[in-house]
Amino acid sequence: MSDPRTTPSIFTRGAVDLSALRSPAPAKPAAPSRPADTDGEPTGGVPGTLPGLSPETIIDVTETNFQSTVLERSLTTPVILDFWADWCGPCKQLSPILEKLAVEGQGAWVLGKVDVDANPRLAQVFRVQGIPMVLAVIGGQPVEGFTGVLPEVQVKQYIDAVLKAAGVNSGAAPVEDPRLDAADDALMVGDLDAAEAAYKKILAESPADAAAEAGLAQVELYRRIGGEDPASVLARAAADPDDIEAQRLAADVEVLSGQAADAYARLVALVKRTSGEDREAVRKHLLSLFSVAGPDDPAVAGARRALASALF
Repeated sequence: MSDPRTTPSIFTRGAVDLSALRSPAPAKPAAPSRPADTDGEPTGGVPGTLPGLSPETIIDVTETNFQSTVLERSLTTPVILDFWADWCGPCKQLSPILEKLAVEGQGAWVLGKVDVDANPRLAQVFRVQGIPMVLAVIGGQPVEGFTGVLPEVQVKQYIDAVLKAAGVNSGAAPVEDPRLDAADDALMVGDLDAAEAAYKKILAESPADAAAEAGLAQVELYRRIGGEDPASVLARAAADPDDIEAQRLAADVEVLSGQAADAYARLVALVKRTSGEDREAVRKHLLSLFSVAGPDDPAVAGARRALASALF
């Protein structure tokens, strides 16, 4: 994933023409993409939408309201667009992560949900070739994003980078640490050796630095999964539930696919079925995955309780 703080946007000025979207798209008869159920509520719409949210936090973006909800709003508040479709399985993994972070952002940025089936012109203008696809709009201009599902910690990194690029304070921001910025930048461009050295240096100087610990755990996770085919990894694990290495690697794949809770459950179940050195190896692997997410992740808290129950 590229960092918009340091990487030139793929959307160079003029390359993406948003001017056509500054006025409503011509009306055309079409079946609604989110039909109402018997209670009058929409169905088949934004996957995982949290109830009772302010429209200022998460909004449905259409060709008709694009000017007001995205272009005009982005002049004062960054808008992060989530291109999705109801039939898209990975979208249902990423959308809840984005929506959770939007709520936690408390208005520092706005999440715009774009149903590509209902808004093909938006998908065409933004050159959507695969979904889920995420990008930001700052000051009326698009900023590079990512395609596919990422773990929550990396989605947070992207959002933080967008806010920094927009000059927005996301709240009580911690004091800037140039050492951590350099380590994160190395991780984002895939220089695992440089990232590892930088995170280790921080931990040598500040052993309790949770961000550096999480970063180092990410480096180790990328190294373990490098060159592996996710589908093959999961198939091997399904074929042999007692293959320790296959199960650990499958958990890595699940974390990188945005299915951390499934990864934790997989390894907790393996702890219950193992003993001795095998159990200890699985336990340590699970703790390393906890480090990737960070201690405040609610899924980690639940998995820690499950692990304690499995051990004792």
